Amino acid sequence: MSQRVLVASNRGPVSFQFTASGGLSAVRGGGGLIAGLISGLAGLDGGTSATWICAALSDPDRAAVEQAKDHDIPGPGDMAVRMLDIPQETFDAAYNQVANSALWFLHHMLFDTPVQPRFGTTFQHAWRSYEAYNQAFATALAETAGAGDRVLIQDYHLALAPRMLRDLAPDAKIVHFSHTPWAPPAYYRILPDAQGRAVLEGILGADRAGFLAAPWADAFLACCADVLGAQVEGRRVTYRGHVTEVGVHPLGVDGPSLRSRASKDDVAAHISTLTKSAGARQLIVRVDRTELSKNVLGGLAAYRELLTTRPHWRGRVVHLAFAYPSRSGLPEYRAYTERVLRLADEINAEFGTDDWTPLILEVKDDYARSLAACRLADVLLINPIRDGMNLVAQEGPVLSDRGCTLVLSREAGAAALLGDHALLVNPYDLTQTADALDQALTMPADERQRRSAAVAAAAQERAPHRWLAEQLAALS
Repeated sequence: MSQRVLVASNRGPVSFQFTASGGLSAVRGGGGLIAGLISGLAGLDGGTSATWICAALSDPDRAAVEQAKDHDIPGPGDMAVRMLDIPQETFDAAYNQVANSALWFLHHMLFDTPVQPRFGTTFQHAWRSYEAYNQAFATALAETAGAGDRVLIQDYHLALAPRMLRDLAPDAKIVHFSHTPWAPPAYYRILPDAQGRAVLEGILGADRAGFLAAPWADAFLACCADVLGAQVEGRRVTYRGHVTEVGVHPLGVDGPSLRSRASKDDVAAHISTLTKSAGARQLIVRVDRTELSKNVLGGLAAYRELLTTRPHWRGRVVHLAFAYPSRSGLPEYRAYTERVLRLADEINAEFGTDDWTPLILEVKDDYARSLAACRLADVLLINPIRDGMNLVAQEGPVLSDRGCTLVLSREAGAAALLGDHALLVNPYDLTQTADALDQALTMPADERQRRSAAVAAAAQERAPHRWLAEQLAALS
């Protein structure tokens, strides 16, 4: 019997651009969440079809919705895509003021608490938009879902949707998956009481709540007990007569697909350019967004300490730091990017010579260039303050041409999966991070290759099709 999977997420598997002639051109959606889901859905058995419900994020997207005239939009493979044209004011308040400025900051523990947050009438107004945004998804899912369909609701943007869908379709089979960390109860209580309860109650409308790592699942369970007074037994939550199972499902990478993409001509061209820039020097690579939680600033400061305390590395190593822009609509992110650029200039001014540029920093999105850097890396630096998983930590060793050493923050979800083979660091400890960089640079080639191969094997063991299949099987 044919089965169908419904996916709901803010960003979809396809987006649109206007062409020079005024038409529409479809491009594949970006980001780790989208890539993992597309790969996972492609790996399902042939009797399973997929429909993806997402928001129209741009004027071209909204034009595509209008052009489709209530019909689904073709997505990758045989997937059908339904875009929701949510009013711009509602979307902006839900996405920027609640999802990104409140929930993202909360779960990554990024608030500068002496200064912010301060939740007043502006936030309460934005919260009503967040409710309306989630209700639009729940309504669309209820209209689309048939008997036996399984629903996968993604991430903090849609924390309320599982409960709303449950109210509309009591027999629905629902998973909510969080791709972020989860804050412990003491920090979670920063949210106003009503909204804090609503987020937990929303997710508990699902049959299963999924997380990328055990610490995040455990923090969620603790919040359910502490904030809601729910009954928690192991990883099962009973609340108002409904049982929600809580699962840990690490997300790895699709190695063959990734290596195939990294073998293309555009990647080879970047490899040639980067090799000329670095010469025979060792390469420390990072690929990130200019996202506060990714700790780009801390990584650059640790590299500066490496060059300061170990001058023998001057002229012998180059740091490639490729960071693509993130959430430029938020003032905190614009200010952070400016600080990153200033520190990069200071490092090059302090240590650079006529024939050596110690740091090559580029703040732009260039996927082919990032793949090239991962193939060339001797050391891969991933030092987030807090991260749900981090796919780059896995992609780098999978792509590495000669094996790379992974220096990894212990606060990344990937640490639970890869920690035995990486050099784990406290992301706030610059000296420890500089020490780890030195250890990685001096590591014998055979040990570096062994560690890199072990990380690559662990990452591919948790390929997206397995990650997704486990969640669907749990609903059975």
